[in-house]
Amino acid sequence: MAEKKTAKKTTQPATRVKKKADPEADLLANIAAMPQADRVLAERLHAVIRASAPGLTPRLWYGMPAYARDGKILCFFQSAHRFKTRYATFGFMHAATLDEGNLWPTAFALTALGAAEEAAIVALVKRAVS
Repeated sequence: MAEKKTAKKTTQPATRVKKKADPEADLLANIAAMPQADRVLAERLHAVIRASAPGLTPRLWYGMPAYARDGKILCFFQSAHRFKTRYATFGFMHAATLDEGNLWPTAFALTALGAAEEAAIVALVKRAVS
């Protein structure tokens, strides 16, 4: 007796559409969960970056606060605690226009944020987005 071949169903089971969370809310929750020393730096850095470059999109990048333009990470904060280092890091990615000759800094050790450091960060971020 010949077996009948049945047509396979080609429909996939319905998948739930995951609602996208607010990236800035995720970033702020991540900062709030940091140990105090990193949290203080990250909160202040977030405020400085948002004020100096409001067009950047805050989001998490490898679990750390970052700021993107057109979907590309421009700058980021790395927690000292998470990476078990003696200082946090504020850095820039390839999309940042910080080029100066054949050598320029792309990351900075960050242990405190005073007026001088904030002014330097504002200048760097504004230059990076130009």
